[in-house]
Amino acid sequence: MALKISSISGPLGYLLVPLQESGDFILYRGRQDADSSAVLAVALAAEHESPQGIRRLEHEYLLSAILDPAWAAKPLALTRHEERTVLILSDPGAEPLERVMGQNQGQPLDVARFLRVAIGLATALGQAHRHGLIHKDIKPANVLIDDACNVWLTGFGIAPQLPHERPTPAPPEIIAGTLAYMAPEQTGRMNRSVDAHSDLYSSLAEITRVEGRAFDAVQFYKTAIAPQAC
Repeated sequence: MALKISSISGPLGYLLVPLQESGDFILYRGRQDADSSAVLAVALAAEHESPQGIRRLEHEYLLSAILDPAWAAKPLALTRHEERTVLILSDPGAEPLERVMGQNQGQPLDVARFLRVAIGLATALGQAHRHGLIHKDIKPANVLIDDACNVWLTGFGIAPQLPHERPTPAPPEIIAGTLAYMAPEQTGRMNRSVDAHSDLYSSLAEITRVEGRAFDAVQFYKTAIAPQAC
């Protein structure tokens, strides 16, 4: 499947080839021709776009001044094509971790590669936090890795910017994020604010899945959260 998109800011004519569909979004890689630099593009998967999905793309684009291509897929443009909103991102030449795991046919990564991915994820997430961002949707689909296991983050559509924005608890019927990797406080059912620990929870849930193990949420809170309250 391929989608022909007109341009970003002129008659550029990118050909977009899908890399993955995850949740409400499809991630594409685009080129003008074989010699041109690639870009990434994110569009809503549904034929009829939801206002919530459009807001997520708009929010990520507004963070372009903060997101550094050294650790994130930097938003370059927000455009429309055939009545669809499309977010154009810098392409670090990496693949979604979810796709890599699928190509591995459910088998865990070898130990050396696993450790490099874990270190790269921690480094990228640390950079996001240092820039005042809480990602809130860390999962394999939003982690890009290359052959050397360098890591970049994407999917910042619900990321609050601190300290300018204070995350407010969501009503129980509105859950933003991905349940399989979501910290309990993001559900709005705990009397605890969302902070960097929430991303840490999600990253550990993700990396244990990459390793092929189940994530022990109870043990995480005993060792990582409880001591902070003392």
